[in-house]
Amino acid sequence: MPESPQPAHGRDNATDGLRAEKKPGVARASAARASAGRHVHTSKAAGAQLTAAASADTHSHTTASSVPAAADAPAALPKTYHPRAIESPLFTRWMQAGYFSRDAGGFADNTLPPFTIVIPPPNVTGMLHMGHALNNTLQDILIRQARMQGRPTRWIVGTDHAGIATQNKVEQRLIERGLTRFDLGREAFVEACWKWRQEFGSTIIEQLKAMGCSCDFNNERFTLDEGYVQAVRKVFVDWYHQGLVYRGNRIINWCPRCTTALADDEVVHVEEMGHLWQLRYPLVEPQDGRAYLVVATTRPETMLGDSAVAVHPDDPRYQPLLAAGARLRLPLTERTIPLIADQYVDPHFGTGALKVTPAHDPNDFELGRRHELEFINIFDERAVVNHNGGRFQGLSRAEAREAVLAALKEADLLETTHDHVHAVGHCYRCDTTIEPWLSEQWFVAMRELAAPAIAAVREGRVRFFPDRWHTVYFDWLENIRDWCISRQLWWGHRIPVFYCESCGWQDALIQDISDCPRCGEPLRQDEDVLDTWFSSQLWPFATYGWPATRGFEHQLECYYPTQALSTARDIIFLWVARMVISSLYFIDGQVPFTDVLIHPTVLDKKGNIMSKSRGNGIDPLELIERYGADGMRFGLALQVTGSQDLRFNADTLLGARNFATKIWNAARFVLQSASDKSDACSGPAQATPVCPQPVTPADRWILSRLARLAVFLTDEADDYDFGTRARALYGFFWNEYCDWYLEYSKGQLADTTLRYSTIANLVYVLDKALRLLHPYMPFITEYIWHLLPHGDARPHLMVAQWPDATALTRFIDPSAEALIGHLNGIVAALRSIRARYGIGARQELDVVVNVCGSHAKNQARLLIQQEQLLRHLGRIARLCIEAGATRPAHAAVIVGEEMEIFVPLEGLVNLDAEAARLAKEHKRAATELTKREGKLANPGFLSKADPIQIEKTQTEATELRETLRRLQAQIEALH
Repeated sequence: MPESPQPAHGRDNATDGLRAEKKPGVARASAARASAGRHVHTSKAAGAQLTAAASADTHSHTTASSVPAAADAPAALPKTYHPRAIESPLFTRWMQAGYFSRDAGGFADNTLPPFTIVIPPPNVTGMLHMGHALNNTLQDILIRQARMQGRPTRWIVGTDHAGIATQNKVEQRLIERGLTRFDLGREAFVEACWKWRQEFGSTIIEQLKAMGCSCDFNNERFTLDEGYVQAVRKVFVDWYHQGLVYRGNRIINWCPRCTTALADDEVVHVEEMGHLWQLRYPLVEPQDGRAYLVVATTRPETMLGDSAVAVHPDDPRYQPLLAAGARLRLPLTERTIPLIADQYVDPHFGTGALKVTPAHDPNDFELGRRHELEFINIFDERAVVNHNGGRFQGLSRAEAREAVLAALKEADLLETTHDHVHAVGHCYRCDTTIEPWLSEQWFVAMRELAAPAIAAVREGRVRFFPDRWHTVYFDWLENIRDWCISRQLWWGHRIPVFYCESCGWQDALIQDISDCPRCGEPLRQDEDVLDTWFSSQLWPFATYGWPATRGFEHQLECYYPTQALSTARDIIFLWVARMVISSLYFIDGQVPFTDVLIHPTVLDKKGNIMSKSRGNGIDPLELIERYGADGMRFGLALQVTGSQDLRFNADTLLGARNFATKIWNAARFVLQSASDKSDACSGPAQATPVCPQPVTPADRWILSRLARLAVFLTDEADDYDFGTRARALYGFFWNEYCDWYLEYSKGQLADTTLRYSTIANLVYVLDKALRLLHPYMPFITEYIWHLLPHGDARPHLMVAQWPDATALTRFIDPSAEALIGHLNGIVAALRSIRARYGIGARQELDVVVNVCGSHAKNQARLLIQQEQLLRHLGRIARLCIEAGATRPAHAAVIVGEEMEIFVPLEGLVNLDAEAARLAKEHKRAATELTKREGKLANPGFLSKADPIQIEKTQTEATELRETLRRLQAQIEALH
């Protein structure tokens, strides 16, 4: 196949730009349609083409434009495509028609299996970011295709109350007024949170609408609405009475900034450069000349809470001291602590002596329990040293560290200091360093609950895409610890445990009560609220109204489990695993969803996480403003690969917008061609659908390519390979339909015997292709479809029928594909030669085609039958096509699939001057390649350079080698 020139965007001619792909991709189709799906263009070069296309874009400001109703029949599209003019009015129409509901405005087929997705509920505090933009694009692709296939669909939408995040927002407002939440009191503060939610809580929902997301917005849920509260309470109460929820003193992750506990998986561990200090602990009674033991720590301030020093029982260095029952003086305090033996201690790490701080380290906590040590908490809730810190009371953690180190040094008890890299936990919300803190909290016993969730994935009842992510799921569940679910906040689901201070009665209840059922005295409710993830885990079934909303049983029976969940990898254990656990427990052993899609993480070009604080964050709404919602959606989908990361490239979005312009211009050409009212297929009000009429090889070719695309997009929909499917759509629309078939159709339209059949084919293929593209680019496809004389009686493309891939297989024609493929290859090769040697587009060429392969003579005969078409498209003066043709002197050559194309250059270019120019370019490229290869052979460069720079240099070297190969071939062609 020929090389593909770069697209020339911003023109009105629908046939400008990209020509053909180098090689067709291979579509994976089902066994029943294997022959139909063998040669779908997947446009592997599409990403590069789009990036190159960006530089040619020309923006224009949007003017107001009305969206035509289905019955309107304008003669043509406006000349210029303005996404902002069409997107909002179309979305309003979809909403008003009720298409986002389960019955799709009455167009759903209730005999088909339903298709349901639950959106990962964004925080009520949230604003759209690039992760949302990608994830919701992918979900909308799934829901729109299922809706067009007639399935009763529902994309459940709503927001999460976001306990810590929302409380922080409201507290910040109070601080601006010089107040704290304690000044307001709990009831008034919670009311302030509700007001904040009413004022700002719908922001992200409106942003989803701007993206074109077809969620069921008329049934929006919130994790603190009345029905949801009942679901949360039932789960807590049931688990409490089953002994799965309990209260206990444990080391928990405490955020001093948010003043609340955090679960293990809400802690972000970051590698930081710190220090390892070795401290001297004096023996109460020195032995054999030993006056002290040396212990190592990264947190010297916590020694104020030490209860012991531990060593391994088999460590010979300490056995005499253990036998003597040695005790040590805890520096800077008046206490003495014991030397204990425990298998946990690693005798080969440091001095083999470990300071034990049971109240401030989870491992030390277990040591303390085994040896019945004293638990001494030295910090208050703000991580300020309390009365247990003696003279250091009132100092912050950082201040206490400096003061303790200074005091130890003064007492000659600080032995050494070393640089040390270690992982430090941070709050996932405010980034404050976490404090391991002994506290009484509520926990869920997880091991018993985790076993069925592990089995559900092992048995294939829940599948991960990509498959590798099930390993993360298993690793977490198989090593799970009890889940700390209480939070010291006021905004959220208050723990439904009630206490009687008079008689000691206590219980967990679904409904509030005020008086003790035993003694009649007033009750007190637990002050803490539940972890936000505790309520979020119920999202797939609580959104159906479980456990008490009228009709929830029918909803669950008909529409549960849901089909697909698309989410980020960092909440596989925070959310995905817990949803599986709770659904299996409460919904009769059912999983909440069958497929889990782990979408890529959106990074910047350099591979860094995007965020406002880093200065590399991008607002998706700004991208919508610049490229249109369709441009952003399709541009993101094109960048999805099998990689776990997506390095965002805005140029691809610009190319996607230009792709939309390409489709717009192609549609204008088709509408103009069909504008004659005498034509058989003019006017969208036509009752009978347009039927294709494949008369010419080009007709048969485009219908065959359409059929293969439909099979690929239909049969491979459940592999969730969004990027490959987007590139297949791009390749078909841009390369095959716009650049080739529209070019062929111009000649056919001029032939009165072919005009009507050509128009029918143009309309039919565009209609079907718009349907296939609609889930990715809903706005432009809907707008064009309204104007297209397709003959479909349905009012909107959104609820039009998905192309019947099985029926379309009747058009698959391998012989037509081979013939037109060769014709396209020849024409593209001639364009490449013109560009390579600077030959004008109007200059006629002499061309020799040597047909190769086992069927060369027959293929040559078929090509000769298309000689006039070749002469027209390639501007050919003299044409020779034969099997075994020889290369003329001084001829440029391009090797295609089973053929060689020769173009004699004598008389077209100055051979000597061209040879000198090519030699100069060859020398320059060789010099540049030597530089790159020198870098790549330098160990210093490879060890110190940024990986991205190394990759860039490798890519440049590869490109230069290809340039040298091409230049050498051009030089040889001149001799």
